[in-house]
Amino acid sequence: LLPCFLYSADTVEDEMEMATVRHRPEALELLEAQSKFTKKELQILYRGFKNECPSGVVNEETFKEIYSQFFPQGDSTTYAHFLFNAFDTDHNGSVSFEDFVMGLSILLRGTVQEKLNWAFNLYDINKDGYITKEEMLDIMKAIYDMMGKCTYPVLKEDAPRQHVETFFQKMDKNKDGVVTIDEFIESCQKDENIMRSMQLFENVI
Repeated sequence: LLPCFLYSADTVEDEMEMATVRHRPEALELLEAQSKFTKKELQILYRGFKNECPSGVVNEETFKEIYSQFFPQGDSTTYAHFLFNAFDTDHNGSVSFEDFVMGLSILLRGTVQEKLNWAFNLYDINKDGYITKEEMLDIMKAIYDMMGKCTYPVLKEDAPRQHVETFFQKMDKNKDGVVTIDEFIESCQKDENIMRSMQLFENVI
């Protein structure tokens, strides 16, 4: 996830250094209690985050610029937009270190249930509590656009739509045209193909 933030460091300054940025993170002890990272891991993550975002927060444009560096073969703009919105949990237009840590904690060390909840939030673009076929297609198209020409064999142009049609039919148990979080989680847990597809985002974060 945002590989440029994951720099290692031999020494990391403590909260004294954190006070030099405009956004001061919560105490590391609190983040340690709330996340699945140790204090040392949080210090290393913070050092990398601050190197890229000296202000202590990242806005969407900067997020897109950083992300595009790792997918030069395609267009990552749309997927980065969706991903940014998933990390921006309070929807204030910026991702703080706390936002970053809590999302990363789930993606790297969360339970299956936690990861699927996070994935549902990503696919639920308008945050109304449901996933529509159009939302799922938008995410899939964004992933295909981002991967660009690096996929082999080269995928057909209608591949995203075909995948969505197949998975959506399996997920929409009551055929009401939307997928609830319960339907999403149940489908992913019961069908390995759906699970792999819905968690594709883990490989491109």
